This record gives sequence, C-alpha cells and structure tokens, in this order.
Amino acid sequence: MGRETGRKLIASNKKARHDYAILRTYEAGLVLAGTEVKSLREGRASLVDAFAGEHEGEIMLYGLHIAEYGYGSWTNHAPRRTRKLLLHKSEIVKILAQLRDGNGLTLVPLSMYFNEGWAKVELGMARGLRSYDKRQVLAERDAKKEIAREMGRRLKGRTSR
Repeated sequence: MGRETGRKLIASNKKARHDYAILRTYEAGLVLAGTEVKSLREGRASLVDAFAGEHEGEIMLYGLHIAEYGYGSWTNHAPRRTRKLLLHKSEIVKILAQLRDGNGLTLVPLSMYFNEGWAKVELGMARGLRSYDKRQVLAERDAKKEIAREMGRRLKGRTSR
C-alpha cells in the first residue's frame, strides 16, 4: 500500500470559530498510540470539549475524544487521555508567553486532519467572544447575505421594487 498524499479532514470544531475570535493558527503533530491512529483513520474523533494547555514546559491536548478501536484488544487506548502536541521549541516559547500574558487568550483545537499520512491538529490562539460580539457577527453575516441576494436579483433584471 502506498503512502497517503494530500490532506484528509478527520474532525472540525465549528463551535470554536463561533465562540472565539481566532487571532493566529498553528499546526501541531500528535503523539498517538497505534489503536488511536486506526480509530482516527475511521474518522472517530471529537474536538467538542478539547483544549490545549501547558504541562511542564510542553503543550498538551486535554479532552480530545478518540473512540476506542473496534478491533483492538487489551492494547486499546483510553478515549479521553491527555495527548502531547509536537511543536518546534521556538513556537512553544511564543505560545506559552502569549498564554501567560494574562490577556485572556486560550489555545483551542480547530480541526484534526491527516497531512501526508501524519495526524495533525490545527490550533488557534483565541480570545473568547461575548454574547453581544456574537450578535454583531450574526447581524453582519445576515446583512452580507441580504446584499448578495439583492445584487443577484438586480443582475438577473428582477428588482424587488
């Protein structure tokens, strides 16, 4: 069997983009067990409650749920275990400096995918949105949809008035 090429999405965290303003993104590898990789290849992962944090100078991923592999035996993994993220040391230093600043930033996983056969996580340096910020974003989105709809009507020669 040949090596995988390209990018294959495993899971995405749509709620994160709704609840947070993403300031910067990072790509990180994961330290995984064999049965975890097999389960990921089946697409059995959830990023819903996942977050990243510091542990002894390293960045760890907490709350990521990878379902147990169906054909695994006693070698199966724990579904919600803490997993180490693989980043360059310079990136880790920058990220930890930003997290420790006290600006209310957090590290949120946005998506998981296979890139050239390697499991990767896209992390977002994020600031939480307040409810009025969310309402403003929704109002802007609705206004853009309405403008696009009206432009389409005018281009087709059907004016509403």
